[in-house]
Amino acid sequence: MTRSAMRISVVTDAWYPQPNGVVRVMSTVVDRLKAQGHEVQVISPNLFTTLPCPTYPEIRLSLMPGRTVARMLTEFAPDAIHIATEGPLGAAARRYCRSRGLPFTTAYHSKFPEYIHARAPVVPLSLLYRWIRGFHAPSARVMVPSHSVHDELVDKGFTNVRPWSHGVDTEIFKPGPKDYLDHLDLPRPVHMFLGRVTVEKNLPAFLNLDLPGSKVVIGSGPAREGLMARYPDVPFFIADGDRELVKYYNAADVFVFPSLTDTFGLVMLEALACGIPVAAFPVTGPKDVIGNSGVGILDMNLAAAAVKARGIDPVACREHALKFSWDAVVSEFLDYLEPFSPVQEPPVQAAQ
Repeated sequence: MTRSAMRISVVTDAWYPQPNGVVRVMSTVVDRLKAQGHEVQVISPNLFTTLPCPTYPEIRLSLMPGRTVARMLTEFAPDAIHIATEGPLGAAARRYCRSRGLPFTTAYHSKFPEYIHARAPVVPLSLLYRWIRGFHAPSARVMVPSHSVHDELVDKGFTNVRPWSHGVDTEIFKPGPKDYLDHLDLPRPVHMFLGRVTVEKNLPAFLNLDLPGSKVVIGSGPAREGLMARYPDVPFFIADGDRELVKYYNAADVFVFPSLTDTFGLVMLEALACGIPVAAFPVTGPKDVIGNSGVGILDMNLAAAAVKARGIDPVACREHALKFSWDAVVSEFLDYLEPFSPVQEPPVQAAQ
């Protein structure tokens, strides 16, 4: 289907150099929108004065961005506005749209209430969900990364959610040699976690497992140093770009995903694209990426899942990942946008 080129503003509090799934998803969507001829404005923290987020300093929070966000949006004169995150920039763009009666779309990439609750348990989850529901309530459509998240949010009173799956670049993430960690003489099988090393990823559930072979963690994040001290026998690494990332994935025999709060889990798709089977809990994210496909084992007994996953055919893993196309992701994104006529600012009246 041929589409007319649009001017699209994407407002996101998650952007480079943050290494996380939201950045990968939105940057890939933006790049592919541009390749299709759309003009895309990205309003992101690197354009503002920022402060580190408490307990998560790698996330930068923009300081008092309201006027600058309004000016940028007005000057760009978009045909559609998409707010990707619920942070300071997302809130500023939401105020801009609401004050001018402009439609906009939003996304629910992360279980933000659970993430805040994990760091500040004193704040009730019910209160956090009431706030997040209010943030998204005026949105024309809230794009959520899986059917499981869609159903969860509907149960919590959200009325405007739409499933929006994610993709994987199978030209980058593909099977390769398994020898990248051979210099460490790690006994096989190698069980690997790759992703953000944060409290909500529930890494002790993986690191405490009694498994044959070895465990390896790849990733950066605020919980990394504490976990390295707590588990001195487990090697921790940080990948330098996608090329090295692929080498780490391929060095694994099983990808273990212990998170209980991810809305999707893009890293599972990347592992599968490299032919690596997945072991995970049967929760939101793994249920949507793996489901009943047979390319992973979902079990509340994560050790048993990891053992069983070793017998899965790598070719089947790769074939499953090939079904998650970025072209379909971008097409669905465009379908969900809510275009409008460019806003015209009222003229400034001369003083009488």
